[in-house]
Amino acid sequence: MNLTFGFGPVEAEFWRWLFVMTRIGAALFAAPFFGAAAVPPQVRVVVTGAVAAMACAWLPITAPAALLSLPGLLAVAGEVLVGLALGFVLQLAFAAPTIAAEVIGAGMGMSIASAADPQTGAHSPALGQYYGVVLVLVFLGLGGHLLFIRLVLESYTTFPPGHTWLGAERLAAIAGFGSQMFLTALAIALPVTLVLLAVQLAAGVISRSAPSLNLFALGLPAGVLAGLAALIVSAPLTGDLMADVATQALTSAETVIAK
Repeated sequence: MNLTFGFGPVEAEFWRWLFVMTRIGAALFAAPFFGAAAVPPQVRVVVTGAVAAMACAWLPITAPAALLSLPGLLAVAGEVLVGLALGFVLQLAFAAPTIAAEVIGAGMGMSIASAADPQTGAHSPALGQYYGVVLVLVFLGLGGHLLFIRLVLESYTTFPPGHTWLGAERLAAIAGFGSQMFLTALAIALPVTLVLLAVQLAAGVISRSAPSLNLFALGLPAGVLAGLAALIVSAPLTGDLMADVATQALTSAETVIAK
């Protein structure tokens, strides 16, 4: 019957599973939601292992014969490169609301109100926390996390193990996505910024007409009230803007793995 009870096939599948976890883990680590500082490392490892187990069952991925050799280490480095590229593109798109919040907060005089960002662990304006939470909720509501995992799995078709060099064109495209991030941040902050600019101009004209009035005592409360009113008025558009940001993030990630 030629039955064997050795652990050779089991060990081979184990190393193949670890090899697949490399690209998936790098993508999830660099992604803004999966790789947030508030997510425990144990949860990241469990999610990465679960997705890698499904990838091993669905995709014909072959691991190098010896992972600790020079070709094996180069293959692992290529897997990390592809995963980090996909996660970094998503990170660029998620940075747009934070930049918009910096601009709005500076105009309202609320830059001093900051809190720890659960995504990165750094301090960001309180308004940036609001935009960040809304973007994460919209991203999850649209199923963006599932689409991102699908893109990571589809990357094995475009970049199979051993052929993971992105090339100069794709690397330049990833760097070019930064300009889209700034344009998106400008679109988010523009309505409120225009209102704040009008209020500051009015406060300046009033202070010149009546020098006895204190500019700081008049302009700061007026800027805060006008900014809050503009945020409330533009709140119905926030969901659409965040949906566009999520769509743009997934589209940019899909461009990286396009043939």
